[in-house]
Amino acid sequence: MTLPRSKQAAEGMVWAGVGACIAGLLLHRMWTVLPAGRFGEALLLAALASLLAWPLVRWRRMPWANALLLVWIGALVAMAGLLPALGVALLLAAALALGSLLIGDARPALACACGLAILACLGGWLAPLPVHRIWTWGPLLLALAAWRLRPLGDQLRTSLQAWNRAVLEAPRAAAWSVLALGLAATGSWLPTMQHDDIAYHLGLPWQWLTTGRYALDPTHQVWTMAPWAGDVLNGIVQLLAQSEARGPLNAGWMVLTCAGLWRLAAGLALPAALRWATLALFASLPMVPALMASMQTEAAATATGVLLASLVMEPLGRQGRSLRAGLLLFALLLALKPLHALAALPLLAWAALRHRTLLTSWRWPVAAALALVLGASSYTYAWTVAGNPVLPLFNGVFQSPYFGAYNFGDARWHAGFDATLAWRMTFQTSRYLEAWDGGIGFVLVALGGAGLVAVWQSRTRALALCALAMMAVPLAGMQYARYAHPGLVLLLPALVAALHAALPMPRLRWVLVGTCLLNLAFQANAQWMLHTGAIKRSIGLLGRDTPLLARYVPERVLAAAIRERAPDRGAVLVLSSAPAYAEFGTRGRTATWYAPRVEAARQVADGDASGRAWQALLEREEVTEILLRPTELTPAQRAGLQAAGARRMLSVGEAEWWQRPTGRAP
Repeated sequence: MTLPRSKQAAEGMVWAGVGACIAGLLLHRMWTVLPAGRFGEALLLAALASLLAWPLVRWRRMPWANALLLVWIGALVAMAGLLPALGVALLLAAALALGSLLIGDARPALACACGLAILACLGGWLAPLPVHRIWTWGPLLLALAAWRLRPLGDQLRTSLQAWNRAVLEAPRAAAWSVLALGLAATGSWLPTMQHDDIAYHLGLPWQWLTTGRYALDPTHQVWTMAPWAGDVLNGIVQLLAQSEARGPLNAGWMVLTCAGLWRLAAGLALPAALRWATLALFASLPMVPALMASMQTEAAATATGVLLASLVMEPLGRQGRSLRAGLLLFALLLALKPLHALAALPLLAWAALRHRTLLTSWRWPVAAALALVLGASSYTYAWTVAGNPVLPLFNGVFQSPYFGAYNFGDARWHAGFDATLAWRMTFQTSRYLEAWDGGIGFVLVALGGAGLVAVWQSRTRALALCALAMMAVPLAGMQYARYAHPGLVLLLPALVAALHAALPMPRLRWVLVGTCLLNLAFQANAQWMLHTGAIKRSIGLLGRDTPLLARYVPERVLAAAIRERAPDRGAVLVLSSAPAYAEFGTRGRTATWYAPRVEAARQVADGDASGRAWQALLEREEVTEILLRPTELTPAQRAGLQAAGARRMLSVGEAEWWQRPTGRAP
């Protein structure tokens, strides 16, 4: 293929991508899966936010962007809770204090991410020790913030001044971008209900809150010692708030991602309006609100990867500070998930090429070794306890007794890695994600021509190639669309810069606005909570979590009742299809593949119609509390509950709490 040699050819490539997207919409009849109701609700919410911001604009003479920002912050505090918001604010302040001590005060977002990396890695190494209480983490973080109070104040003032300058340079673009970012952040208003979160990610935060330590026992959850940096940070803020604080923490990751994208756009010499447009394009991606509603690692990895790329792009400056920042960010990626570290290797290669002088310095290998040590806590504990540093992955190699002797995989996400993958992920998303078609947005196709221009342009080539590699590396092994999200976000500044080089401003504006609106229209297709109107219901409930949990995951309401009414009894077995047992910590039991030994016992017990095998299983596992859905019980399970003398204690929606009698009073 001949690359473009003129601006006209580049413009033609851009319009070819737009035309391909239109053709895909028609060919795949995408209007049949358009979540029109959810899109309408998003527009109404945007109108409501604008209405609430209007008095600040009218009587306080505040720019629209500032007024909308205050409205969205107020909404987050109201919906997620004051204490969780304050806990996250303290964590971010302490992280900024710690990070700026190491890399200086000139780059607050980068310093904050570095501080979070230190705290996450420290917490990871200390995870199993009985030291995690509010009176340990609280004073530590307060002391850090107080120690650096004056530099923190200076950085806050500097950041506010930079914000106001950016808003004044492009007030209209700023307002629309803040409006889009606020809509994307609404996922952070929801309580934790995602499958992986209630089965695994909540385990560490709840164990820290209830026992002060994390039990390194993969018997009942094979992912117990999977990389845990994200859960460590959630655990810290849960201790501070004495309740779950996932939403405000995810909003913090969104802010850091925006800061990194702004730095990259500035490094590409984009005008202020297009820097804001880059943020709007990010906010429109359907995966953004989906990640705001979950504890998946991609929200943190996206912010970290974007900030790492911005560090690579800037002039080297003081080698020591740049190296420290780089090693901390890479350590955080490693501590979040090995796949994120692998996907970031192209960024390290770019750094080596761009800053060759570092390769001759002794500091480079030392920094690499330190990054590995800092981010290796979960791998070290997993190797020591289970004999597999990435349990349950590659267990065909490591042969850990805690999982079957085969390499874990999911056949659903092996649809093929080839040149058509971007098209298929865009228009046939349900084959690559637990989502609906269009659930990752349309950037890969609509701006595909711009991507080619970005690779051709010398100014954007390195960033574009690194972003494409960051998408390709995880997708090559498993075609799971969420894994491509950090790379896709990293690609956005290069795409906007390519559009700026190829199109006159009026046409550029139409392409960006059209892409953003198309993404927003399909945003609810990224995840079941968004698709079923959970945000609308949460607003109607004024942020009260219990009624929403009762509708979607009633087991979590019953879990709260068990903690209150039966805190000192035996184990809790969750038999329902919603495996909400992570929050029970070491008391939690499941009979699914997460616990191979119990799953094998369940299969045997289900073959005994008398129920005696199930009765023996309950006694052997010291189960006294059972969460179930009657419509899902097998005949053997019903007989087993009857044989064990279990009785129903409470019902919420489709779920029930049953209790087996013991010699101890509840």
